[in-house]
Amino acid sequence: MPAFRTPLESLQLFPQRVPCPPGACDCGHAALEQSPGDHRILLLTREEEAKLVQRLEQVQSLAQLRQLQQRMQEQLGLQLVVAAGKQGTQGLRGLDIHLESLPGLCRKTRQSLPAAVRRCLELHPEIAHALLDEGGLFAV
Repeated sequence: MPAFRTPLESLQLFPQRVPCPPGACDCGHAALEQSPGDHRILLLTREEEAKLVQRLEQVQSLAQLRQLQQRMQEQLGLQLVVAAGKQGTQGLRGLDIHLESLPGLCRKTRQSLPAAVRRCLELHPEIAHALLDEGGLFAV
């Protein structure tokens, strides 16, 4: 019979993100490792982050983007917000694209993932239009 593993012990079976140098980031990687709770974010290594950025840039539809957001939430605990801004929008600058704050989430990751979504929306403006139509007056 296999031995029971705590969630942190189970995560240690997979490669984990290397901590940022002290003072270079405010991610709280060391504090997260010491605390109980959700440690899934540590599974996002730099190599996996690069793959995720590439996948975000290659999204072809709003449905794909929403599915990727859901998988990020399920697998890593990352909450990527992509929505129309509160002040209205006149192009991509008015969209609200950010990652919710999460202990262990590197500063560079908080910048690179939303930037990848912006690059995707620049290449596929129809996704931005579908995003703006979502929940609008004429939504189905």
